[in-house]
Amino acid sequence: MGVYAADGSQVGLVRVISDYTTFAYLCDVYVLEAHRGQGLSKAALRCVDAHPRLQDIRRQHLVTRDAQDLYRQFGFAEVAEPQRHMEKRLAVPYRPIRD
Repeated sequence: MGVYAADGSQVGLVRVISDYTTFAYLCDVYVLEAHRGQGLSKAALRCVDAHPRLQDIRRQHLVTRDAQDLYRQFGFAEVAEPQRHMEKRLAVPYRPIRD
């Protein structure tokens, strides 16, 4: 979902990856720095919360470096059982483009 300024230019985005049944991953919530502090992230998250296909999702997940307070306003909390969560990471996640 795009986030747009009053002049119609795109200034941010929100991406949700979901099976629309049990799980949704909220990722890539972003607003350009020049447009921050205007409530655009909150407006975008309200749209995500209202999306009809996401109403019955049992678990939503996200990872954030510094916006915990923002997401708490939308019902997110620290993982209740961190010992059950695992991840797999690539050693070099951004590989050079090959010709």
